[in-house]
Amino acid sequence: MKTGILTYGDERVPYTIHEVPGRTSRIAIHVDPDGSVQVDAPPGEPEDRIDQAVRRRARWIVTHVADARARFRHVSPREYVSGEQVLHLGRRYVLKVIVDPASPGGAKLVANRLEVRLLDPNPTAVQTLVRLWRFARARSYFRKRIEALSKTLPWVSEPPQFELREMARQWGNCAPDGRIVLNPNLVKAPRDAIDYVLVHELAHLKHHNHGAEFTRLLDGAMPDWREIKARLDAKVEVLNG
Repeated sequence: MKTGILTYGDERVPYTIHEVPGRTSRIAIHVDPDGSVQVDAPPGEPEDRIDQAVRRRARWIVTHVADARARFRHVSPREYVSGEQVLHLGRRYVLKVIVDPASPGGAKLVANRLEVRLLDPNPTAVQTLVRLWRFARARSYFRKRIEALSKTLPWVSEPPQFELREMARQWGNCAPDGRIVLNPNLVKAPRDAIDYVLVHELAHLKHHNHGAEFTRLLDGAMPDWREIKARLDAKVEVLNG
């Protein structure tokens, strides 16, 4: 993967360059919600042209990177103790840690609480059980929604397989061979945001780029996806924390 550095005044902003098969001319620049910068370019695009495109949008890039970094500064690290809030499918639950010598260790939703039962309530052990619970719930919910959505999308012949992987920068991705990877932390998001990410990745089964045809396909499948994506991006530091 190629990289570059944008220098703008006293700021030095790194960016990654992705050569996108099927892209013919336009260079696209994205600032991800975590402040990382990605440049999508046609395969074999000269580096000087990419550099010029980045410098033309330097002010826009630096402003959006600064905004993203500012959001993350206000996120407090989790301590995994009773009373903390836990997000699941867009709803907030209260974490309740219960010392239970008879329990093998586990977590489950009970009313408005996520109860974690274990012998030793140290934060690392609690975090591990919450993480295992989230993986299990994410796998079950994503499978159900992929199956349901696939029936409504004419280009999907059968629901694809997927795997879960915690990712710092992405909610999901789709490999050229059709293999889909999803971030289990996405299960914290509201249901419409989860559907948006799933439809986005399923659209890559037909167009493995973010070109005009991909956008039209997404528009037809989910006309309000831009609004949903904006809400999801605004919460990334909370959902991925």
